[in-house]
Amino acid sequence: MQLRETENLPNQAQKKLRQFLGNLSGTSSRVLMLDYDGTLAPFCAQRQLAGPYPEIPSLLKQILTDTNTRLTIVTGRRAEEIGKLVQIEEIETWGCQGLERITDSQYWLATIDKPLLERIEEAEELLRKAGLVDLLDPKPGAIAIHWRGSSLSPEEVATSVKKVWARLPSREGLHLVNFDGGLEIRTRKRNKGDVVRTIIDEMPQRTAIAYLGDDQTDEDAFAALQGFGLGVLVRPLYRPTVADVWIRPPEGVISFLENWIRTCRGGS
Repeated sequence: MQLRETENLPNQAQKKLRQFLGNLSGTSSRVLMLDYDGTLAPFCAQRQLAGPYPEIPSLLKQILTDTNTRLTIVTGRRAEEIGKLVQIEEIETWGCQGLERITDSQYWLATIDKPLLERIEEAEELLRKAGLVDLLDPKPGAIAIHWRGSSLSPEEVATSVKKVWARLPSREGLHLVNFDGGLEIRTRKRNKGDVVRTIIDEMPQRTAIAYLGDDQTDEDAFAALQGFGLGVLVRPLYRPTVADVWIRPPEGVISFLENWIRTCRGGS
């Protein structure tokens, strides 16, 4: 497994990973939280075709059936998309940065105040008028603007989006955030850190918890997990992060999941 390669950190990262795996083998209460795009799947301009790396579905099924693990996908996508993509319809999924939740075939959506929804709708209309209609991805509580596959450069898209953002009559309760491949105007109501805190509260003490993610939006999750579990940054190149360990996709992710399965089964 490729660990974080910055000065004075590899030994610390390896120590944290060894300690975590030791805790994992010594407890029957386990949680594994995974981002989707950029972590379990390569980025794809056609988002609906962004399937996971070939090895991933089998490994996730083994974790679900053989390791006594609460397995959760935490994503900016709509929650309903994930089950089909990973070929596991029953998997627990938090979508739209935590605004949606699917578990045990039950769907939950956070309550979003009407004024916030109206501001997001107004932003969508302005984005359409700005000629960005083909880049828009409307979601509950958010409107994402993807520049992958666009004839416009990321800089051109970002400039247009920021002009729309500046023209909004009211931005109260909203923020403009970067993600890998675009920008998103969304409610401040929830983020991935809130998902982590909710799951921590739902689990008993001494639960072994890990979170794998690649994006800037995953930093909220890494921060919320500090002192409770292991944060794992998944990226081809290192960037500053509050995560404990850095691995490269897909090999590092596959290795991590295989280690998880082997450790939970009592292997070394």
